Amino acid sequence: MPLLVKDYTWDQDESQVFITVPLKGVSARKADIFCAEDYIKVNFPPFLFEVVLCASIDESKSSAKVGNGVVIFTLCKKESAMWQQLTTVEVNKEKLQNKRENAVLAAQEKAQEAIKEKTIKKRENEKYSLEKMMKIEEDNRKQIEELKEQERRKATEELEQWKLLKQEEEELKRKEELKVARQRAEAEKRRRRRKEENKQNSASQTPNKHSVKGGTTGNIFTENSKEEIIPAPRSSGNIQIHFTPRVFPTALRESRVAEEEEWLGKQAEARRANNADVPELNDLKEEEKNPDWLKDKGNKLFALGDYLAAINAYNLGIQLNNKLPVLYLNRAASHLKLRNLHKALEDSSKALDLLTPAVPDNANSRLKAHVRRGTAFCELELYVEGLQDYEAALKIDPSNKTIQADAEKIRQVIQGTPPDS
Repeated sequence: MPLLVKDYTWDQDESQVFITVPLKGVSARKADIFCAEDYIKVNFPPFLFEVVLCASIDESKSSAKVGNGVVIFTLCKKESAMWQQLTTVEVNKEKLQNKRENAVLAAQEKAQEAIKEKTIKKRENEKYSLEKMMKIEEDNRKQIEELKEQERRKATEELEQWKLLKQEEEELKRKEELKVARQRAEAEKRRRRRKEENKQNSASQTPNKHSVKGGTTGNIFTENSKEEIIPAPRSSGNIQIHFTPRVFPTALRESRVAEEEEWLGKQAEARRANNADVPELNDLKEEEKNPDWLKDKGNKLFALGDYLAAINAYNLGIQLNNKLPVLYLNRAASHLKLRNLHKALEDSSKALDLLTPAVPDNANSRLKAHVRRGTAFCELELYVEGLQDYEAALKIDPSNKTIQADAEKIRQVIQGTPPDS
């Protein structure tokens, strides 16, 4: 049975009450102190001190200090007044028990309300942070769009100026050509005029071509032999046209030639790379030195559920050729199955680094890389980073319903609302 402490002292002023309770050997770690609106208690076995106050106090502003064998209460009165006494006059055991139970229930209710308020405040803070972040992203997006629009206008103006200069150059060239043509026509007229004059002078000085003189006769076919000979028309024929084959399905005028050629060059370089001369790989069979064969083998092991063996196959393929993004992409999927989340992040990021530049030929691989990296982020509870990867995947394939649904679930988690089942 506990020993009730009666030899306490108390003092007061208009707004506070000070109670000093002596407890031999008391420590803050072992003492159980409870304070309610009209009830205070200190339980330090075998000692027990409890008081039902004659008036109400503000327990949120009150405090208790433990040390040097005493517990000192500093209680803040709800109403400023001088108390005639500290406790109620008569408190029987039943009333004391009711006070104790009511105080505990009230404290529990206040604790629950405080937890609810803390949860609501936490959600509001998270929502506010998300809204701020989204606003910053929106502002950045608008700024980027404005810069793009400025660049587009600048490029359009430069193109218009170039067209005007081109037109002026063509006009000057046409005028020069017309001037040269006129000069040639004038020169031809002068040449013909001189030729006619020479003919007339020759005809007046030479004898008649049809007269016979000194036994010689004139050649009546001389003029006809000077006529220009016109060649015969060319025979008809067919022109064979051979179009250059294209790797990408889009038309050349709609494609990004520089990016496509860079991507094809990287793929060709990756196919040419061969590290079979590494000493520890010399004992492999001939087919095992082929990264494509190892990729197919890893895919078969992945389909059978042997993810560790699939990772080993992809590892060997990467040792042989570290420029093939598909090996990192498939290894990231295997790491996800084994919950190696950080390794899945690294492999997905490496695959995205190799999948540059962004062209239609590697769009599907880039989509998978973003989804797998976003999944790893979400498994690590980094939902904001995961949402960014899912949104990047949606930019590649905006009509993908599965990715749209997953992105919406992540947004709900970030906003603190439970996702729809």
